[in-house]
Amino acid sequence: MADSTSSSCPDSRTSSNNSSSLLRELTLSALQLVQWKEPKKTAVVFGLSLLVLVSVATLSVISVVSYLLLTCLCVTITFRVYKSVIQAVQKSDEGHPFRSLLDRDISVSSESVRLLADQFLVHLNWFSGQTRRLLLVEDLVDSLKLAAVMWVMTYTGAIFNGVTILILADIIFFTTPLIYRKKKVLILQDRLPGAVKRTKVN
Repeated sequence: MADSTSSSCPDSRTSSNNSSSLLRELTLSALQLVQWKEPKKTAVVFGLSLLVLVSVATLSVISVVSYLLLTCLCVTITFRVYKSVIQAVQKSDEGHPFRSLLDRDISVSSESVRLLADQFLVHLNWFSGQTRRLLLVEDLVDSLKLAAVMWVMTYTGAIFNGVTILILADIIFFTTPLIYRKKKVLILQDRLPGAVKRTKVN
């Protein structure tokens, strides 16, 4: 019994470590995407996200999802038929063109779900505690700050709807790191001559 318990503990630790490493990899990939480390991928994601949000602003969600799935099916079916014709003409046996994607394991482990649920529970408990503290006026200043923010949000909601705010957030989310990186180079170029002059004077 002790051996089975001790043997199961390393397995749970290993799966937990794998889940945490997977989350770190996803976070790192998201940061690299936002910071335009790979401009082509970032441009595609930014364009698609902006297109989806603009489509949701003009069409219904059902229509947007239907159009997206139809577009995806048109691309995949056309590519599948094209590869099948090429294989028939060349008499080759390359197999299914999407075989590598079909064989890839995309299942989510129970440890990953448990880890995400634990993290979500921590944030949910913090949010519940803060909401109770602010609404029940534990601190008068903080509650007045919340009231001021909500008052400003009423005017924001009268000007913009939720989808418009998401579109603006998407644009800011993807363009701010790029603008900052370009401006950072210019700032460093402006500061370098001044630093050189100060070193010469000293």
